[in-house]
Amino acid sequence: MNVKIKDLMVERVITAQPHHTLDHVRGLIERNRISAVPIVGANGAAVGIVTVTDLVADLKGGTPVSQLMTKRIYRVPAYNGVHVAARVMRNHKIHHVVVTHEQEVVGIISSFDLLKLVEDRRFVSKDGPVKSSPKSNKRDQV
Repeated sequence: MNVKIKDLMVERVITAQPHHTLDHVRGLIERNRISAVPIVGANGAAVGIVTVTDLVADLKGGTPVSQLMTKRIYRVPAYNGVHVAARVMRNHKIHHVVVTHEQEVVGIISSFDLLKLVEDRRFVSKDGPVKSSPKSNKRDQV
């Protein structure tokens, strides 16, 4: 399998900036039916991420997302194989990885995107090895 991250990632990434409010980001998530919003700085580089899990925090809607966002984000280049994104997600127990090109956010890939790849491959169970009859074993030994 030679699938690259760019083949599975979502390219239309909705981002926010650290000064945007919690209500603003919540609205982005609800309107666009997404589960994560990368937070980008002035240069377009990711500085954090807010996921739907983060929104359960009991903060006021006017709170800047810089106070809520996860600052430890994981990035992968778009040209890497999807196994790299899968390994990062599994090792760090996360569901979203920001895809970058020269530090700029160009996509996002989630565990659900990786599941699509598995779903598209129709796995068929094969029968196990067949026991040979005792007669054939004797002939094979001669």
